[in-house]
Amino acid sequence: MENISLYGLKKLQSDFPKEKITSSKKSFEFIKQFYSDDISIYESVFILLLNRNNTTIGYAKISQGGITGSVVDIKLIAKYVVDSLASSVILAHNHPSGNLQPSQPDKDITNKVKESLKLLDSILLDHIIITEDGYYSFADEKNL
Repeated sequence: MENISLYGLKKLQSDFPKEKITSSKKSFEFIKQFYSDDISIYESVFILLLNRNNTTIGYAKISQGGITGSVVDIKLIAKYVVDSLASSVILAHNHPSGNLQPSQPDKDITNKVKESLKLLDSILLDHIIITEDGYYSFADEKNL
């Protein structure tokens, strides 16, 4: 007998807070809760997953790096987008240095994620850079 894999769709119950994201400030406040006192120690990358109404449906930690960088694997982002049936994504990472200006690699990964999500009929709403004291929004700065 052949090995047969069965696949199906079903919603799992979750206590994940549902919140409508209406601005970069609101996304910053929501995403910052995923970081703790290590926000100034090493770089971490998260995605916030949203439905068509821009309501949160989940999040995932994509990577944790060192002091100056972190690897972002598009396949991991795609997996979470497909698994959650997310219509849109907000990418977020911190800068332990406290510098809010995006680097060239930050700009490059933003474009790569944006183009990759299009293939899944999902969109990148924003890329937020977070520090202890504030945030930078690619969408607000028209860099998306």
